[in-house]
Amino acid sequence: MARRVRPGTAGTALVIAMATLAAACAAPGADNPQPQASSTDTAPMSAPPTCGSDPITMTGYFETGFPLPRELTTEFTKQYPNVTWDIREDQFAVITQNAPRVLADNPPDLMRLPQVSELVKDNLLKNLDGYAEAFGWDKWPASQLEQLRLGPGGRPRGEGSLYALGLNFSMTGVFYNKKLAAQVGMTTPPATLAELDDVLEKAKNAGITPIVQFNGGATGGLAFPLQNLMASYGPPGPINDWIFQKPGATIDTPSNLKAVQHLEKWIKAGYFQKDVNAVDYATMMSRFIDGQGLFMFNGDWESGNLDKQMAGNVGFHLMPPAEPGGKLAAMSAPLTFGIAANAKNADCAAFFLDWVATDQRAREIGVEVGGSRPMGPADAYMPEVASDTVTAGTLGAGADIAEDNGAMDFIANATGSIYAKSWTPGLQKLVAGQQTAEELLKTVQADYAGQVEGN
Repeated sequence: MARRVRPGTAGTALVIAMATLAAACAAPGADNPQPQASSTDTAPMSAPPTCGSDPITMTGYFETGFPLPRELTTEFTKQYPNVTWDIREDQFAVITQNAPRVLADNPPDLMRLPQVSELVKDNLLKNLDGYAEAFGWDKWPASQLEQLRLGPGGRPRGEGSLYALGLNFSMTGVFYNKKLAAQVGMTTPPATLAELDDVLEKAKNAGITPIVQFNGGATGGLAFPLQNLMASYGPPGPINDWIFQKPGATIDTPSNLKAVQHLEKWIKAGYFQKDVNAVDYATMMSRFIDGQGLFMFNGDWESGNLDKQMAGNVGFHLMPPAEPGGKLAAMSAPLTFGIAANAKNADCAAFFLDWVATDQRAREIGVEVGGSRPMGPADAYMPEVASDTVTAGTLGAGADIAEDNGAMDFIANATGSIYAKSWTPGLQKLVAGQQTAEELLKTVQADYAGQVEGN
């Protein structure tokens, strides 16, 4: 297993030279123009819808600080000049709070989505089953769409109708500064959790901040290392069951308690910066790029950025298992976008989502900017990536997770408010010494039960 903890070993193996699907490359409306009115959610379509040839202004509600969606919309307009974009951006915490109101009062054509169960229950998202059949999405690997399927009324997740699609399949792990790693004698990524602990202690003794992380404001960034620790101590299945709201599922398990206790040990040992509860995401990124810390728990969506900002000085590895030879697991989920139930240009939005997954240039942007594997057919084109980049490392790690069937959804996605109202304040209290590991899990589980029962 140790070989698959090392970055960059599998990235080039993912290169597949396949032509992009011809239907997706054809100019929309060239031979079979479609009306711009939204197609019936689940009704069969005689042909995949397009954006037509008349001028269209697409409305979008995206997450600030992440360039991939804008890069894709810019390229889309280059290829389809009749389509322009009117995009509003907010921080993810704000989107989480605003999503129901925005989808109901001013429905965008395309929106970065937080947790989707409540949005489906309230009939705020468009059912995409008709589009899935028309474009052939239901022929993609089933695991790509599992997290985006929901049953009647939004429960359970993991089965039922399709209500969203991903711009790519993102994954979290551990980025590290190669120069700082060399200073503490780390020549290869840790193969076990004990080895990681040893490196953290050496970094602290050398006067280097072991982990630069965010945990301030409305989103608790310590959820990233916590879920990584959960992956070290236990299998991903029970965590996914909890996130998908399966009957009887609980987050308060013995293995998850070990994970929170381990995180608590890191906090008490001073492995995070002292002001972690005041640090937001942008500040964390700035500090890591500035060389102010050895490790950062984050997602592959930053790979392209780090390859530019810290060329040759960043590595990536998956969280090592607690025991030698243990299976690898990680938070791995689509960068989720959906179409409002009452979107004006739903057909064009669906055509855009299909284009993201099947157009050659779009897939190149997904890798170069997004740093992760695009969604789409199993044999879809994959751009070649230099083996010495962090992007190659994250792509290779994604293949390792697939091999071990270790993908987990994000624990913040269990309910619409579990992140803002439970995980974030709980993790902030854990840092402040106002809550124990045991209390954190029991509180989150109690909040979860109330939120699920209330739906």
